[in-house]
Amino acid sequence: MEVKGAVALVTGGAQGLGLAIARRLAGEGAIVVVADRNEDALANLPPGLERVTMDVTSPEQVQEVVAGIMASHGRVDILVNNAGVIFSEPFVNVMNPAGIMHDYARFRASLAVNLDSVFIVTAAVVEYMVKLRTKGAIVNISSVSACGNEGQTAYSAAKAGVNAMTITWAKELGRWGIRSNAVAPGFIGTDSTRHSLSETVLKHIQGNTPLRRLGQADEVAQAVIALIENDFINGAVLDVNGGLRI
Repeated sequence: MEVKGAVALVTGGAQGLGLAIARRLAGEGAIVVVADRNEDALANLPPGLERVTMDVTSPEQVQEVVAGIMASHGRVDILVNNAGVIFSEPFVNVMNPAGIMHDYARFRASLAVNLDSVFIVTAAVVEYMVKLRTKGAIVNISSVSACGNEGQTAYSAAKAGVNAMTITWAKELGRWGIRSNAVAPGFIGTDSTRHSLSETVLKHIQGNTPLRRLGQADEVAQAVIALIENDFINGAVLDVNGGLRI
């Protein structure tokens, strides 16, 4: 697919990794709509990016936003499901006798924002793609944690689910010319990563990464572009992790 002139929706695109992806798409000539629930971050988006407030866990709000994009642009060619929140909590925490086991409510909340949201947004967009016979490209942002990362039961489960849906959709939607792929970043030097992990943990990760550094947001954005542009890549989960294996 040619990125230039395509209409792209990027969720969670007002900052961090999502913003890097949105800017890269715009730089390649796409019409980019950034959807985010952070209104302050949306207000500070660089020129050339359209903005819309959206909670990716609300089916009603997502459907309303997608309908608005269709009314303005007539189609969505590219969907990048980037919205999500890194979450860490040990399954068993002996240092907290009052709540030794992973909290179920927090488990469900992590799945809602990291897994359910991908289903909700994709369903809303694909309905129009199929009805209008749009040959589209879906790119889901997964994680190296999908392989199972200590201390991230909920987040790992969510990202593993994202990978499974990616491959399932590739099989189901390919007949309509809709491709579904994922990018699975390792640890990227974004604010969210630095806020979620201690400096000690980050140094340990860098030491175990063959390239001995964190990734850069634009390196992930470059991988997203590659999956969009190659029309014979479908059902792939592309690792962008510097060689790290959890």
